[in-house]
Amino acid sequence: MPDRTQQFFAATPASVGAARDFALAALSSWGLSARTEDIRLCVSELASNALTHGTDPGHGFLVRIEADDDFVRLEVHDSRGRRPAIRHPDDTETSGRGLLLVEALSDDWGVEDRRPVRQDRLVPFQG
Repeated sequence: MPDRTQQFFAATPASVGAARDFALAALSSWGLSARTEDIRLCVSELASNALTHGTDPGHGFLVRIEADDDFVRLEVHDSRGRRPAIRHPDDTETSGRGLLLVEALSDDWGVEDRRPVRQDRLVPFQG
């Protein structure tokens, strides 16, 4: 099967839910149901991080998902050059656990350099 799809999203709060819907629609169209909840949560966390910490003015974020018989690869590209790192917040902090969740739910994760997403390339997801 190799299958791959991607979608640009505007830097708006509604895009986080749209990114989740996009990823789940792709998995469903490919007939993949294993670990969809894990993938949905990872999309939500990574898209939220891109929106909150990774988008420059006039830029959105990209969600790319691909699958074959052995794996599903999820990528979320943002527009800033800073590399995310796992934080270990104390019990009094109310945020900062997103990448801990991604690490716990995924078999592997990492960060790669790439070119920023441009606003003029955004196409809304029609879910």
